[in-house]
Amino acid sequence: MVEFFENGGAFMWPILGVLVIGLAFVGERLYHLIKAMKTKFEFAVSVASEVEKNGFESALKTCEESEGPVASLCYNALEVAAQGAEIAEKTVEQTAGIELSALEKNMTWIALCIATAPMLGFLGTIAGMIVAFGQIAAADNISPSIVAEGIGQALNTTAFGLVVAVILQFGQNVVMFIIDNMVVTLQKSTTVVIQSIANKNK
Repeated sequence: MVEFFENGGAFMWPILGVLVIGLAFVGERLYHLIKAMKTKFEFAVSVASEVEKNGFESALKTCEESEGPVASLCYNALEVAAQGAEIAEKTVEQTAGIELSALEKNMTWIALCIATAPMLGFLGTIAGMIVAFGQIAAADNISPSIVAEGIGQALNTTAFGLVVAVILQFGQNVVMFIIDNMVVTLQKSTTVVIQSIANKNK
């Protein structure tokens, strides 16, 4: 592996840098999402039950003491619960976009790293081919070893760039899978809480 990296030339270093940066953003998103999953659909069900049993203030206090987007949206709905379920639903719709943006934060940087890695690889290949053809032109006797060594070195950067892109693409897909599941959880959770608000205000 070390020999493969060394044979790729100078362009291997920026590709490695892209890998490190991309993995850092993937790790940051996973850490944030794992923290956000502390409150799930079951939490919203318990809040809805609290609303029906002890009223809005008690349920609001429960949300205040909890973390995560589910708790935040439930809190926003309960803040205006006394004004009716329609107002609570509109409030949740307005603030849901903020929570979604928080979940998707830095995803564009991961996408940029995925796009940049193979482009740097191709650029390294072109640079390597230029050097290889220069060596061929300078050589008195053209031998297969000169051609093979130069082209092999050039292609290493393309291979490494594609490997980095695949690794980061996998990380991005894992993050997006978690976000999609959380969006569904948010929708289900807010529906349950708003329904409890509607029942309480009858």
